[in-house]
Amino acid sequence: MAQSKAAAATKASAVRLNRTLGLWNLIIIGMVIIQPTAPMGIYGVISNKAHGHVVTAILIAMVAMLFTAISYGRMARVYPSAGSSYTYVGQEIHAAAGYIVGWGMVMDYLLNPLICTAFCAKAAMNILPGLSYYVWILFFAAFFTWMNMRGIRTSAKMNEALCAGMVLVVLLFLAGVVRWLWRVHADPGFFTRPFYDPRYFQPSRVFTGTSVAVLTYIGFDAVSTLSEEAKNPRRNILWATVLVCLITGLLSGVEVYAAQLVWGATPFPDARVESAFALIARQVGGAVLFQIVNFTLLVANIGSGMGSQLAAGRLLYGMGRGNALPKAFFGAIEPRRRIPRNGILAVGGFALVGAGILEFFSARLGGGAYEVGAQALNFGAFIAFMGVNAAAFTHYVVRKGSRRPSDLLVPILGFAVCGFIWIHLSRPALVLGAAWMAAGILYGAIRTRGFRSELVTFEVPSEAD
Repeated sequence: MAQSKAAAATKASAVRLNRTLGLWNLIIIGMVIIQPTAPMGIYGVISNKAHGHVVTAILIAMVAMLFTAISYGRMARVYPSAGSSYTYVGQEIHAAAGYIVGWGMVMDYLLNPLICTAFCAKAAMNILPGLSYYVWILFFAAFFTWMNMRGIRTSAKMNEALCAGMVLVVLLFLAGVVRWLWRVHADPGFFTRPFYDPRYFQPSRVFTGTSVAVLTYIGFDAVSTLSEEAKNPRRNILWATVLVCLITGLLSGVEVYAAQLVWGATPFPDARVESAFALIARQVGGAVLFQIVNFTLLVANIGSGMGSQLAAGRLLYGMGRGNALPKAFFGAIEPRRRIPRNGILAVGGFALVGAGILEFFSARLGGGAYEVGAQALNFGAFIAFMGVNAAAFTHYVVRKGSRRPSDLLVPILGFAVCGFIWIHLSRPALVLGAAWMAAGILYGAIRTRGFRSELVTFEVPSEAD
């Protein structure tokens, strides 16, 4: 009996995630998590801060975030693991640093599905107002979880459909702008003003807008959590991470360039800043395009919620397997579909409960709870970004002794940009993030008896598994 139990345990521990994702599968999943419509939600904020130079801010942010994307891709070449930044930092710097970065990333990946669940519920209430918010959060949390429980191939196909639908709406918007331009008598400088308008250009304002525009790219790092489900991960994770960031930047640049041609540098009223892009859609395509854009933002958050839950399950699995979280629960793989079932269920439950709590506090803080939640998400994300840049510098410069400019400058610039953004988050977000990190560090220190290396591991499975 004891031998049969041991054999069963050995067999269960041998079950691995299913390597089935090609390069384009990875790119599309990353694009859906970020959302092809990513700049639409923050367009008005960037425009007001940058005095209309949204496209310039988006492109500067793309260059800045490419440094971190390259660091992620290069570390995935060395450690193709679902643990992502947790593994990179733990292997290269210290077990305690790896745990801290992983815990910060858990905050990011838990809050993203939560916020998407809450947003989708609010948007759905505008379409079917007869159902309450709490019915809708139950529906969306269950739907996200159900889709991710069906296996990585099903998730990949669903992401492909969502990505195609969002790109189609972007094309409809661009077609509406082209039609609108036919009726406009433009002067020679009309088409260059979105990049540089001497009447309103101020470098300080543009860089302030850039600090917000960086949020367009949050989520590209999730590609690295799929390393153990990717074919040829040492090559494809690097390419996918960088291409997701690059494609997002170029597509976003085209979207906001078209929007700026229509709207110019006119400030948006505070009450309309969140619906700024939809207002521009109404101007070029009437009520029909206005409603299409609104519905697409709902679809985009459905995709982002599912994709971030997909990535969160893999991160929790990587940390559970390494004993940083309870291994029996988070380190297990469901053998038939070869997915981290327990992690997916835990994230779904957290999103459901958290979305309910968020609404409770939002009703008492006048909506401020949603903004704090979104900023706290960035708190965890940028801790992970800084950690990965530090790990890349340690691996290539300190350990391997490289003096190539790319090995030196890419992680240094990536760390500097992320650190600058991180320290400028709102005070409530910093307080909430600090409380989360303090609780996690205390738990980790107790669980691993001071982060002893023999009690917390950073496994990198064979690509042949």
